[in-house]
Amino acid sequence: MPSVVSAPAASPLLELRQIHLRRGGQEVFAGLNLGLAEERIGLIGHNGAGKTSLLRLLCGLELPQTGEVLSQGQSLHALPAGQLRAQRVGMMFQNPDDQIIFPTVEEELALGLQPRGLSRRETLAAARAFLAERSLADWGARAVSTLSQGQRQRLCWLALLLAGPRTLLLDEPYASLDLPSQAHLSDEIAACGRQVIVSTHVLGPVRDCARVIWLHEGRVQADGPGSEVCAAYEAAVACELAQARAGRAPTPCAL
Repeated sequence: MPSVVSAPAASPLLELRQIHLRRGGQEVFAGLNLGLAEERIGLIGHNGAGKTSLLRLLCGLELPQTGEVLSQGQSLHALPAGQLRAQRVGMMFQNPDDQIIFPTVEEELALGLQPRGLSRRETLAAARAFLAERSLADWGARAVSTLSQGQRQRLCWLALLLAGPRTLLLDEPYASLDLPSQAHLSDEIAACGRQVIVSTHVLGPVRDCARVIWLHEGRVQADGPGSEVCAAYEAAVACELAQARAGRAPTPCAL
């Protein structure tokens, strides 16, 4: 079993203290503690490891039974919803259809600007300008229903960027993207100037992160430099597969 590597100490933008979360009688987290200070953090692990639940806790969509979620030292759930969404933290869901509300691209982008107190005309104008800056001016009036799955995923990313929270939480953002689109998203993440926490099964984009957290059954299995943690995870999966092919029950060497 790979040893747990301690991440560098720093003042966290987000922090979880003694989080206990149960859902439908199942224990998701039992006493989870994490401080999240780095600009780029990857979350990896098997399906059901707790990655999405962790992101939902961090943006206030999930409430723990006990424990505390802090945003820049303040209780996340004590913040007004508008301030929380617009200034502190926002999440991009794995399925864009769970996130998109409005029928056209420009209306969807304008939604994230509403907490700023702008008029509808002002938010639409800002959305169109934002698209034009990215050579996507022709997207503005497009119906969301005409976009491919990958394009809808990109729309969700653009909406999150335009809304402007300090921390961006991305749940499987590469799942619907082809290789060029994955590379483009990685470049935009690198250039966005905000904290980005990415849950992913695609290890390439997080391998160079200063910090990657490997979750297994709601626990931190390893936490450290992306290259080391991704390699340890790949080795564990290879061991697990070898045992399965040999018809043996998994042993601690696999995980």
